[in-house]
Amino acid sequence: MSTASTTRRALLAGFAASPIAVAGVGAFPRAARAQAQAAGLITPNVCMVLPETTEGPYYFDPELVRRDITEGREGEAMRLQLQVVDADCQPIEGARVDIWHCDARGIYSGYRNRGTDFDARGETFLRGTQTTGDRGVATFDTVYPGWYPGRTTHIHYKVFLDDRSVLTSQIFFPDALSEYLFQAVAPYNEREDPRDTMNRDDWIAQRAGEGAFAAIREQASGYDAALVVGIDPGNA
Repeated sequence: MSTASTTRRALLAGFAASPIAVAGVGAFPRAARAQAQAAGLITPNVCMVLPETTEGPYYFDPELVRRDITEGREGEAMRLQLQVVDADCQPIEGARVDIWHCDARGIYSGYRNRGTDFDARGETFLRGTQTTGDRGVATFDTVYPGWYPGRTTHIHYKVFLDDRSVLTSQIFFPDALSEYLFQAVAPYNEREDPRDTMNRDDWIAQRAGEGAFAAIREQASGYDAALVVGIDPGNA
């Protein structure tokens, strides 16, 4: 392995291990931001090659290639960027990225949601597919996810290379922001039942590690969320 590759790999691992990643609010030291930019990364928040987390009960492929996945669902607007890179920090162009998540009230499309009166079978909101460009970035326009009993706030994603799934994982968000939205902003705060699981209590979030927390920035139009996803194509 070349010296340059070793340096990039160490940089990626260093970002993934950074405790500040768990805050997920973009409050990274200037040096870390500069290093990430120099390496072509969209954020110092890095999700390294991880043991796969559970796909969950709500995945299906609606075959919808689209950036805007909202379908009119209410909630705080959020632009989500996932940058797929290899272990040497090199962007992977042409990777397929699927995401899916619940709406502000904790409802998934396509299913009769367990433990609720909501039947969303036949619907496809908050699901979609994008292909990474030359910077390895896939971008989605969505809403900040809500929660459902037993789980902290999260978004599911899959990365495919050549139609093979190489990573199934989840993206997590800072509890402080989630709690603010769930208590003070409609329609998140219209639920009568209290949120029962935080990041520290969610075994999937704990297994995924600090690098699975998105970097979040508040913008005039909503929130920007970003995560760098490191994969190993050789093990696909």
